[in-house]
Amino acid sequence: MSTFQTNGITLEQVSENVWELPREGEMRVVGRVLASEALLEEIAEDKTLQQLQNTTHLPGIVEPAICMPDGHQGYGFPVGGVGATDAEDGCISPGAVGYDINCGVRMVRTNLTYDDLRGREEELVDRLFEAIPSGLGGGGVVETDRGTIDEILDRGVEWAVENGYGVQDDLRHCEDEGRRPDADPEAITADAKDRGKSQVGSLGSGNHFLEVQRVTDIYRQDVAEAFGLESDQVVVLIHCGSRGLGHQTCNDYLRRIEQRHQPLLQRLPDRELAAAPAGSPLAEEYYGAMCAAINFAWVNRQLVMHRTRQVFADVFDRPWEELGMNLLYDVAHNIAKKESHTVDGENRELYVHRKGATRAFPAGHPEVPAAYRDAGQPVIIPGSMGAGSYVLRGGDRSMDLSFGSTAHGAGRVMSRTQAKDEFWGGDVQDALRSQQVYVKAQSGATVAEEAPGVYKDVDEVVRVSEALGIGDTVARTYPVCNIKG
Repeated sequence: MSTFQTNGITLEQVSENVWELPREGEMRVVGRVLASEALLEEIAEDKTLQQLQNTTHLPGIVEPAICMPDGHQGYGFPVGGVGATDAEDGCISPGAVGYDINCGVRMVRTNLTYDDLRGREEELVDRLFEAIPSGLGGGGVVETDRGTIDEILDRGVEWAVENGYGVQDDLRHCEDEGRRPDADPEAITADAKDRGKSQVGSLGSGNHFLEVQRVTDIYRQDVAEAFGLESDQVVVLIHCGSRGLGHQTCNDYLRRIEQRHQPLLQRLPDRELAAAPAGSPLAEEYYGAMCAAINFAWVNRQLVMHRTRQVFADVFDRPWEELGMNLLYDVAHNIAKKESHTVDGENRELYVHRKGATRAFPAGHPEVPAAYRDAGQPVIIPGSMGAGSYVLRGGDRSMDLSFGSTAHGAGRVMSRTQAKDEFWGGDVQDALRSQQVYVKAQSGATVAEEAPGVYKDVDEVVRVSEALGIGDTVARTYPVCNIKG
């Protein structure tokens, strides 16, 4: 048996691409890292493995606690982490969801080919950057009042469609049809609502982006056809979340949990894992607030898509419907959901925390949208601006190995501070331009922070997912235009 040792932690290789952190001391379950040796070397460079070990102490956690191949250090709970806790006897942890509740991605198809875009890249990137709010602070496609925010928090994408920002078909191609019914707008504070009302339909900053891409490779023709993808097709990838509203909501509940559940916190090795006991009033309030923030994030991406459709219609002088700009799928990767999973032969309701991890249910699962149930749930894994992205489908082994989950992206290997020391934004833009990738951002610092060199090899992340059977590769895309905050 091969072992991997780093900073006092020893992992044992139990099979190819599967490494186990044995249970010891106060650990309640084993930890498991799904990674190749090359990726594991990168994962071990920060505190990811220590955070995975800390996660195993959560009350009611079900074996195993998991780190995905794109894992890296997060707030308490590793990014790329999956932790399932019993919904009756366990807990729910805001830190295991993250500050950007329902940060996620959606892909929009078009019937354009790459040749249709050639020579118009600069026009398109300029128009998108002008039309779609990005960066820190306020500014959205719409500015609303608190009453409208309550509707958005309650109804999700249904609100957007009824108000002319989408069509019914969008609902059918979104995780949960764009609405969490357990949402409780009253559980969101006034401060959070005030932060959200000026940010509906905005990218924000950091690693959030809108990217026009071309499909370069098809790996599973039948599944690609079911997803409406073909070689050389132009698609649009949108990556953003719940903005200031989600951040404030996470912060509000972390503080309340710290005040109300000190005995539980004192038993945890890291206070950033602050959790509320399942069934407690605060756990129920947080779950309702989180679901409401999830709805807000779905509306946020819906309005960004709406504005994108308008820009394409103007640039190509045809209605977006004639351009075939239909939603392929929208999937969250910062979320905790009540789901039923088989544990030791018993069906149990669990809070499945996915922080920087993507739901990846296989074909036939009842929660996969009807449009894709025969093919499997679409999974969208963004790479860096210079490496391309992937579309997968949920793999047949995901329910057994990872609570129906896979990776969410390439995963960072360098902090933002390190990135700004290592790269210069203008140089990164010039290098990408030489590869026919057109990037526009609010600042050069943002481009430096997101330089291709700060991310893991997305090809290797996807290869491991495929090898394990938790996500099957369907198609690969490559950037054409990218706008960032």
